[in-house]
Amino acid sequence: MCEAAAYILKNGREELVLADVDVIEPDGDSLRLVNIFGEQKTLKANIISLNLLNHKVILVEKP
Repeated sequence: MCEAAAYILKNGREELVLADVDVIEPDGDSLRLVNIFGEQKTLKANIISLNLLNHKVILVEKP
């Protein structure tokens, strides 16, 4: 499987936003994340790290 877990970086710590993410796409000034179960989250955030080997996406909130 190629899904990833998406985390938001807050105060130097990674907080899980959504597990089993298979789609990340721009949605205006936000990112829309969708997992394999159809659960969706939209965040005003930027991707700061994408590690496909470890199935991990790190996001940071936009100011």
